[in-house]
Amino acid sequence: MLNPDGWTDRQLPRSQVRDGDHRSAYQRDKARVLHSAAFRRLQAKTQVLGVGLSDFYRTRLTHSLEASQIGSGIAAQLASKYPQQAELLSLDANLIETLCLAHDIGHPPFGHGGEIALNYMMHRHGGFEGNAQTFRIVTRLEPYTPNNGMNLSRRTVLGLIKYPNYIDNLANFSRYPQQQTPLHASKQIKSSDWHPPKGLYMCDSDMFDWLLSPLSESDKTQFMSFDLQPGKHGRTRYKSFDCSIMELADDIAYGIHDLEDAIVMGMIRRNQFEDEVAQPISASAEGWLKDNIHSLAVKLFSDHHYERKNAIGALVNCFITAIEVQHETDGFEQPLLAYNAILPEQYRAALNVFKQFVFNRVIRKPQLQVLEYKGQQVVMSLFEAFASDPQRLLPENTCERWEQAEKQHNGMRVIADYISGMTDEFASKLYNNLFVPKNGSLNDSLSH
Repeated sequence: MLNPDGWTDRQLPRSQVRDGDHRSAYQRDKARVLHSAAFRRLQAKTQVLGVGLSDFYRTRLTHSLEASQIGSGIAAQLASKYPQQAELLSLDANLIETLCLAHDIGHPPFGHGGEIALNYMMHRHGGFEGNAQTFRIVTRLEPYTPNNGMNLSRRTVLGLIKYPNYIDNLANFSRYPQQQTPLHASKQIKSSDWHPPKGLYMCDSDMFDWLLSPLSESDKTQFMSFDLQPGKHGRTRYKSFDCSIMELADDIAYGIHDLEDAIVMGMIRRNQFEDEVAQPISASAEGWLKDNIHSLAVKLFSDHHYERKNAIGALVNCFITAIEVQHETDGFEQPLLAYNAILPEQYRAALNVFKQFVFNRVIRKPQLQVLEYKGQQVVMSLFEAFASDPQRLLPENTCERWEQAEKQHNGMRVIADYISGMTDEFASKLYNNLFVPKNGSLNDSLSH
């Protein structure tokens, strides 16, 4: 069994021990995520389709709940198929559920449009990236403790790190158009120019150092290694065993469950699915998926809701049961880094077909890109306003944080924290109160 020394530690020791509380460290972590304000805000943040267009389809919250359910299913499958590895790694379903519930809490309003907007405004101040913001929320911002966020167990925090290096090291600044500045021509930015590097903020290095302190120096160096390609940001190579399960659960929820929303909303047609998903999979896959993909297509586009649900469940089960545990060949000493959960190549390729179909046929639709662009403009306008006169416009408690951060020349990070924590609706109302004549009132402003 994995030596637990250090991995259930928290930055702050428990200050209260409650009588009769027999929960494990990971059950406590799950409760902290579920009861956090950052988690609740996911109910009003865009997943794929914009919040407010309908109350039927998925938000970031329902996506996270579905990913958590899939994650617990993966954990159960691996515990059954790989009992020795599961015991060695102390595989824990509560831990996996916690990671899946928390994995998106750092994402800003308006989906990836909001992320690109904040990275554009922050690219000279350490950048912005949703996973980095998740790390920042759980270790520093969420007010469960004064300064240590949710104060989660070390292993839980490790499982949330999808990209274990710093944005400053990974950024390829040649990708960014040099003639543009954060306060110039924001309406003309091209989204593809401003995708952020995927890593952590350098200002949170003390938290990352704490996280990696149980590792040997060789494991730390290898875990933080990354690949460089011309014209692209650096890409980290490794993630922990728990993180690999969470990422698979996220991908399955995105590729299969988010597909259901698009079908129900009439955004995609059966002939498109047959041509772009069923045919490629039937030509390249093997086994059950190859034999059943066309019959699943019939059920997915059936007029009967229960048939569509049956097909969605069958697809999710197909991918969950295919997952394997793989031992890395690169010589990690720490078992949590030496093992990963993976999909065999043919299943990974099939899931990528589903994900690409959702991306091409749903996310890239002009109607949704217009909504994303509008959200992007809201975020950048709010940032410009707050950056122009923070002590005048920021709420009192945020202003106090800004004043403290500004002493270390890091006040912009506090503005990014504030805006990224907004829901879509709150950001839109605040924009209207600031910029639309005859909109808003003193009471509206005071409520912020």
